[in-house]
Amino acid sequence: MMFFQSEKLPHPVELRDPVHGYIHIEDKVILDLINSKEFQRLRRIKQLGPTSYVFPGATHTRFEHNLGVYELTRRICEIFSKQYPSIKPNDGLWNEKENIVAECAALLHDIGHGPYSHTFEHLFGTNHEKIGTQIITDKSTEINQILSKVAPAFPEAVASVIAKTYPNPQVVKMISSQADADRMDYLQRDAYFTGVTYGSFDIERLLRVIRPYSDGICFTNNGMHAVEDYIVSRYQMYQQVYFHRINRSLEVVLNKLLERARYVYKSNTLLVTPSLQKFLDGSWTLKDYLNLDDGVMETNFSIWRESGDEILADLASRYLFRKPFASCSVNQETRNLVPKLKNYIKEAGFDPNYYTALTSAFDEPYDAYKPTGKNANSQIEIMQDDGSLIELSELSPLVKALNGTIQGSENFFFPKVMLSQNDEPQIFDPLYQEFQKYVKNGALRYQRKPTKKNNSNN
Repeated sequence: MMFFQSEKLPHPVELRDPVHGYIHIEDKVILDLINSKEFQRLRRIKQLGPTSYVFPGATHTRFEHNLGVYELTRRICEIFSKQYPSIKPNDGLWNEKENIVAECAALLHDIGHGPYSHTFEHLFGTNHEKIGTQIITDKSTEINQILSKVAPAFPEAVASVIAKTYPNPQVVKMISSQADADRMDYLQRDAYFTGVTYGSFDIERLLRVIRPYSDGICFTNNGMHAVEDYIVSRYQMYQQVYFHRINRSLEVVLNKLLERARYVYKSNTLLVTPSLQKFLDGSWTLKDYLNLDDGVMETNFSIWRESGDEILADLASRYLFRKPFASCSVNQETRNLVPKLKNYIKEAGFDPNYYTALTSAFDEPYDAYKPTGKNANSQIEIMQDDGSLIELSELSPLVKALNGTIQGSENFFFPKVMLSQNDEPQIFDPLYQEFQKYVKNGALRYQRKPTKKNNSNN
């Protein structure tokens, strides 16, 4: 295995951070990467997309999240180097020569994210992980040029950590596992900026009990309850923040807005900025991708409010001015009612292709063993006093109850006006009464009782 060495800064740099106190920078390559134009782009991409429409403080960006993951990784590397230094080859302990590749990979793990990442990816067929690898390995980027100064093979090494093909599993799992620096940072950071307490857990205790072993990273047995706390915090954040009904609703509006823009663009009647035009044309390059950010997208949305296409103009206004769809929960028994509801919505004058959606939001709080997928073989291990490893759910009844469960819901989204309770004529229209019979008092469960105060949010 090839090891790399970075030039140290003459004077360490410290950046103030509300979550970790300070971000400590000692290596020149880290500071240079932060100052690169590709990394600075992350300042203009919100970490949680439309979540700030629900939690107003959630305007933090992928820039500070990546810094936070770097800082946690740096601290873990420091702990491992001091407490668990490798003495002989293959002893399962930490080789401090791995520090710099782990820290660079942590800093760059989300470098490929674009605006409204998952919605954008679904519509335009992009993949932030593949694009991240391209940013790191493409010789035209500042990031590649900075990494190459460490060693010609260094960019590929950093990219392989993010791609989970790096030969040392300790380095990979420090950044990508069920208890990694990425999750530890985003749970605490998202909790801080949303103002909730769900994502708070004892991170200092976790760092005291984390340790390397030959196949990855584990925790000592006296820290099991801190790991439990972390798992429960993650579960609660998904249910209360990431899967919040208004957040999901505005993601639907955003998706329908972009779908309509692509449709209208085909008729050559849509004003659009050049960087987004390349994606609507399907002819985008890495340079075009790096020119996109939240501001560019919202500029286009603002332009589209004046579009001659009524649906596009309406959807753009709904997104920019927080006019979410209503929603009701659906299950296997009631899913067959969705076509009927779509017909009612069509009769009311809405195109169901753009004003309805059936979407799912599910999460696995913890999976003891998943042979394939994003978290393959990433079960959390607890090391006993004799050095043996026991998987977390075998020791914790709390985690065992969550192990392998699927938490979340499937929901049908539709215009709020279908539930109007004002004095407008349509409330007496049998069409609306019939729709509400299913959604409010019937088989489907409306997620929030409407009040006169929110009737205008159609």
